[in-house]
Amino acid sequence: MKRTTSIGGWTICAAGIAAVLLSSGPVAAQNARNKGTPSYNPYPPGILPGDLNSELERVLREVDLVEGRALARWHALAASGVRGQPPTLQNTGTELIETLGELMNFDRNMSPNRNEACMSCHMPYSGFSGPIPSVNLTIIAYPGTAHFRVGKRVPQRHTYAPFFPVLQYNQTQGLFFGGNFFDSRATGFLLRNPDAEQAQGPPVDTQEMGFPDAACVAFRLTTAAYRPLFEQIWGAGSLNIKFPKSTEAICDTPGGASRFHGSATPIPLTAEDRIKANEVYGHWGQSIDSYEQSVQVSSFSSKFDAFLAGKYKMTADEMAGFKLFNGKGNCNSCHLDGRGTSMSGQDISVAAQVNPLFTCFGSANEGVPLNPRDAFYYQTTADSYGFIANPYGFGYRDLGLGTFLRSGFGSGPNPNSMWNKYAPTVDGQMQVSTARDVAMTPAQCPTTEAGSTPYFQKAFFHNGYIKSLKQLVHFYNTRDKYAYPVTSGHCPPGTIEKVTCWPMPEVKNNIDMTSGNLGLTDKEEDQIVAFLRTLTDGFTRPYPNMDTFTGKCMICDPAKDPNCSPSRQGNGSLIPTPPLPPCAAAICGVPPVPSSPIP
Repeated sequence: MKRTTSIGGWTICAAGIAAVLLSSGPVAAQNARNKGTPSYNPYPPGILPGDLNSELERVLREVDLVEGRALARWHALAASGVRGQPPTLQNTGTELIETLGELMNFDRNMSPNRNEACMSCHMPYSGFSGPIPSVNLTIIAYPGTAHFRVGKRVPQRHTYAPFFPVLQYNQTQGLFFGGNFFDSRATGFLLRNPDAEQAQGPPVDTQEMGFPDAACVAFRLTTAAYRPLFEQIWGAGSLNIKFPKSTEAICDTPGGASRFHGSATPIPLTAEDRIKANEVYGHWGQSIDSYEQSVQVSSFSSKFDAFLAGKYKMTADEMAGFKLFNGKGNCNSCHLDGRGTSMSGQDISVAAQVNPLFTCFGSANEGVPLNPRDAFYYQTTADSYGFIANPYGFGYRDLGLGTFLRSGFGSGPNPNSMWNKYAPTVDGQMQVSTARDVAMTPAQCPTTEAGSTPYFQKAFFHNGYIKSLKQLVHFYNTRDKYAYPVTSGHCPPGTIEKVTCWPMPEVKNNIDMTSGNLGLTDKEEDQIVAFLRTLTDGFTRPYPNMDTFTGKCMICDPAKDPNCSPSRQGNGSLIPTPPLPPCAAAICGVPPVPSSPIP
């Protein structure tokens, strides 16, 4: 019997989907890398971008290039000794651990099929966010080691993430601050460093690098070319773990496979060796954090940093945008720039902080519409390993921080039961990411905005619904002015989605009302975008590995394509949202239930 799928009015033979979307050549090559495992493709026609396989291959080549550069940098470093109490690496001690973190970040061997590195989703030239324009335009999340399992959110930028504090509930403010990931689930509760704990997520995420056991990282490190560097930093013998013979087969199998029966520790280690493996995994996170804290990633080298130092004069539009950012646009109330905010008049205060991070470290629900292009909604059937990513289909709602506090589906376990009661107050909230490097693109594609200039397509907000910085600012400006009770793809005749029509929020609870009807003019929106571009690193000194992009910029002709503008960017790829079932009970019915029911 042929399996069929019905989605949004489509009825598709599952066997035919792969034939429509992917040619036999790339699929055969992909299957060879996946040890003969068939590609998982539950998607209707038009969901996956047509160049997906070739673009994944392109990024892997770039990953390997940077890995090679990092290996050369390690070998060129001066010899380091240990002195003092506590023992401290001398001479190149800081650079040693930063280099180790870089080597780990770009190591594709840290996945079952050796085809997925951390950086497969976070390349330098895109501000350490998604490196494939066609993916950013369509499915927004990136295929993991088991193609084509796909996550549910945009790859979050790594830049400045190390500066987020340990997640804490501030009782005076009644707000959560800190953590990493959009839902703050990397709390920092154990390592006391959210960024280090964030680095521990992707290697064992079933949709990403996909190891079935965290100990697989230690196992693969034992044969890594940079093992001597790891042991130099973290101690001789730190990788001396007695792995059983079954380890290789286990680590070659993506997580979530039915053969593991839900176990998070399928490698049968002794208690002593499990402790060692856990210590190695902690050092994995700490090493990667060291790289992401370094000037290679979080460099404070933008035009704005030069402006604060008196070494750059902003253009008229950049300065006007800066004033709007602090004033009428109200951006500075969440993306803090180190000085005051004045909605009613121009702020004249001087910078009280000369290395501002452009975030408040908090979370907010901005009322972003559900994005039906998110591939996660379609992963409702089992892959060849017996794994189902999303059994709820379009019954899934991304409650962000609220789901995490409930230890709910698609998030992680909340380590603090005292936080659970606050879940209804934060449903729909996502982390306020830094605005730094939001506009970073490769040199060949000098802008994020569609038009006559070659551009690099990015995706904004957690679900990638917004496709340009112009749209992002326009959304904050007019969300409530042009609000319609429809879902994406169903704006009324006479309106234009993302221009004069904003579909209803995915989660209507706890929406931030400090934006939504700001009264900015079209020119003022453009000026804020001009200011956001001043936050791109690489102005005062070259940004490392920006030359590694080997893909193609996107190009469109405004005279031929009505969607070839920052305002309508990506509208040519809109698809209608199917009729939405109620939010699944496993998500919206978990106590404490949302204070206002989520449809």
